Amino acid sequence: MIVACLTGLAPLPAAADDDPDFLRLAAGRYDINDNREAIEFRAEYQSDYKLWIFKPFGGVMATTDGAVYGYAGFVTDFYFGRRIVLTPSLAAGLYHNGGGKDLGHVVEFRSSMEIAYRFDNRSRLGISFYHLSNASLSEDNQGTEILSLNYSIPLNMGWWK
Repeated sequence: MIVACLTGLAPLPAAADDDPDFLRLAAGRYDINDNREAIEFRAEYQSDYKLWIFKPFGGVMATTDGAVYGYAGFVTDFYFGRRIVLTPSLAAGLYHNGGGKDLGHVVEFRSSMEIAYRFDNRSRLGISFYHLSNASLSEDNQGTEILSLNYSIPLNMGWWK
């Protein structure tokens, strides 16, 4: 608590106490660090249920070259005032490369960081960067990085008003 007060970084402050479930839609560039670039599309559901500071989420990602990744994990929000939200997350899931990059295993792990602007209706517009790899479950562990633009829609707040 003292560190949070001194740094101004506090998980789930009063500004977030009433944050709803979210549907997060994203599009971005897949495999930005290599030569197998494709466009990534993603849809995620983030629950408002809290386990200490963590909230469960899950989603699916697909690319223009046929890769598909379904995953679930945990996310937390750190607020800088009422508007800027830093959201790290960790997830595990199943990956199929289709005609895209072979990541070496069907089980892949995702570590992500998003920074977003929070609007009055609690929707968010942000940028995320994430790494996808099999954490050396196989000898082939190429991994990849994805950079995306995200829009988070609050589901139980009447965001359409």
